[in-house]
Amino acid sequence: MRTLGFCGDWLVTSCGTKLVAVHTKEDREAFVFDCSLAEKRPKQTKGDDTSDGAEETGNDEVLAFAASASGRLLALTDDTKRLVLFGCEPSWTCISTRWVVRRCTALTFSQAEDELLVADKSGDVYSFSVAAAQRDGELKLGHLSMLLAVVISPDDRFIITADRDEKIRVSHRRSPYNIQAFCLGTLVMLVGVLIPVPCFCQDGTVKLWEFESGRQLQSWELQEDGSTDSAPETAVLLGSVCRDSGRHLFRLDSDGGSGLGPPRVLPLPRSPLDVSFDRDGRLWVLMDSCEDPVQVFYSAPVRTGSGLGPVSGFTAALFSVPASRSFQHLFKVSYDNVTSYLQKKQQRLEEQLKRRAAQEENGGKKSRREESGPEHRTDPDSV
Repeated sequence: MRTLGFCGDWLVTSCGTKLVAVHTKEDREAFVFDCSLAEKRPKQTKGDDTSDGAEETGNDEVLAFAASASGRLLALTDDTKRLVLFGCEPSWTCISTRWVVRRCTALTFSQAEDELLVADKSGDVYSFSVAAAQRDGELKLGHLSMLLAVVISPDDRFIITADRDEKIRVSHRRSPYNIQAFCLGTLVMLVGVLIPVPCFCQDGTVKLWEFESGRQLQSWELQEDGSTDSAPETAVLLGSVCRDSGRHLFRLDSDGGSGLGPPRVLPLPRSPLDVSFDRDGRLWVLMDSCEDPVQVFYSAPVRTGSGLGPVSGFTAALFSVPASRSFQHLFKVSYDNVTSYLQKKQQRLEEQLKRRAAQEENGGKKSRREESGPEHRTDPDSV
């Protein structure tokens, strides 16, 4: 996974097994964490309970990371099921290394920064304490399919989770078994949610929800040319920006009220891999390029009516970025087992009818043979 985000004023990127953080305002030494060199999990004993009963394996690739709202904490999880918690200020320190039950897909901190929620591929969300940094995680809630995103509402009251079965679930944080609402109606896989309430779908649509009631407020179809034709596989979520498999970004800005305005197209020289906003509102784009992997855009004041533009003179060479990542592994495998079942059922019925017809025919032949058998002859000795 190649991802990009911010932890305070630190630009954080992941590539393979490494997490790299570069300060954007001060000349400070870059922080690099290599999961392949990190603490190894202790060997399991016979009495230990494991998720699958097999020896853990993994390639140490960073799967997800998340920063706290204040920018003081950052957590990452990798393919070897590590959960590493860092303190970022005044300097980078590793606070703890814990282990998750299954490989994770998303992380988020509470607004109070006392809890870290970890969503995994089996659909479960675990809660890890930040203060008690060595304590194991506790199961918080569960879905029936892979979780793709998890966030906590700004007031810390609700946990909002999005799964691969095209639904958003709004649960009370203190009592997750109490479901506040569902946000339904997406046509294909939903790949993320944000606060306040936009969700981004893999079919090229963006939907805005009032999450406490589950009411859909707005919906857009994103196309590169601004047409109304459907554009499958166009939008993949990012902040208030969607990226696509081509070279365009779609930005949605506030319309001054409770909704979002129409999307604007932002052309790029390379295909975007990930995007994030910094504290100053600048848009940082991680692109599929080894020469210029990062490009920065600023947003002019709304009153000028200006759009987005590249920050002149900015160059970055954090590391080489391989080919664009693909989300195909997140799609559900579609197959029609009903048609196959009906065909087999029809075959069984036809075979039963054939056997029944054959039995009836054999029974008729036997009756006819009995009726047309040799006539009864009198024994001459009995006369």
